[in-house]
Amino acid sequence: MRFFGIDRALVALACLAGLLGVALSAAAAHIPGADSLKTAAQFLLFHAPAILALAGFAAAGLARPGLMRLASGLLVLGLILFCGDLSVRAWLQHPLFPMAAPIGGFALMGGWLAGILGALVPMRRV
Repeated sequence: MRFFGIDRALVALACLAGLLGVALSAAAAHIPGADSLKTAAQFLLFHAPAILALAGFAAAGLARPGLMRLASGLLVLGLILFCGDLSVRAWLQHPLFPMAAPIGGFALMGGWLAGILGALVPMRRV
């Protein structure tokens, strides 16, 4: 198994997503009406293991590494935009930037689609 720098970065970002998911869950439990923080926390906690798995599949060569790394990267980008927008809206009462959450949602869906392709497209024989 070859663990490249990009794989290490993706694993670190997945762990950061898990850490932030726990932190936002705790914050949401103490802030009345913090439904958007709960949603952000859930997205972070649900996607962190997926990013770990996709990065692991890429590093282990069990699926198309490029597509799996692309999938992981899109999930990370989607979490930054979607969860970042929800969190900024909850705390600062304004969006991260216009259309940040929808763009993040589409990035998340793109990440899942890239993961499907990475799993289904056969590996090249060497």
